[in-house]
Amino acid sequence: MRRWMIAGNWKMNKNIEESRKLAKDIVDFSKKVESGDIVIAPPFTALKEVYEVTRGSKVKLAAQNCHFEEKGAYTGEVSLPMLKDVGCTHVIIGHSERRKYFSESDNIVNKKIKATLKWEVAPILCVGETEEERDTGITEYVVGTQIKKALKGIEFSEKLVIAYEPVWAIGTGKNATPQQAQEVHKFIRDVLRSIYGEKGGNLLILYGGSVTPDNIGDLISMEDVDGVLVGGASLKSDSFIAIIEKTLELK
Repeated sequence: MRRWMIAGNWKMNKNIEESRKLAKDIVDFSKKVESGDIVIAPPFTALKEVYEVTRGSKVKLAAQNCHFEEKGAYTGEVSLPMLKDVGCTHVIIGHSERRKYFSESDNIVNKKIKATLKWEVAPILCVGETEEERDTGITEYVVGTQIKKALKGIEFSEKLVIAYEPVWAIGTGKNATPQQAQEVHKFIRDVLRSIYGEKGGNLLILYGGSVTPDNIGDLISMEDVDGVLVGGASLKSDSFIAIIEKTLELK
């Protein structure tokens, strides 16, 4: 049976003290958790402080982005060696907000995944279609293309995690129905098998897009949904913990 993962993407929220407090609440709760992975992704400014809170606990630290080069004249960027230095074990790659607002291409995403795996950091690769793409019936084409281009030339790694985040469900209050999520997750699993063989089908696939304590039960019950990448609901300890608790009941 595949393990589960609940990841929280805090995006551009929380100062250092707020981040420390939220992380401490999650760490305290995690003492009750025996299986699965809990991952939190604070803003860059809080990574070091949050690592001091999570160090030695079951809560793992993620960055929200990275650069694919190790060092150089890339003003404003952060490299994988720097992220490892502050305790990151995971990094979110290719989030739709990065693709939309910062023009990140599939080629850039591919370079970033290569860099994360070189530095033995687990990439959480985000893929997903817009509302227009879903309405025109090309969800599988879009998602399949994103995955194939992102993983081009990349050898199999158990560290790789896929997060299916329909763009139309991120921060909108809308979310895919459990059946819609399951259909795309199964498709993604088939794509991963086509790339890596049967072992590809065992990689973790998360759902993201307006996940809440109210809808997590139906989503996590789906056969091919291994966990969730949580946005807004990860900014409060009670809602994020409630999502983990429901996952523990069902996984």
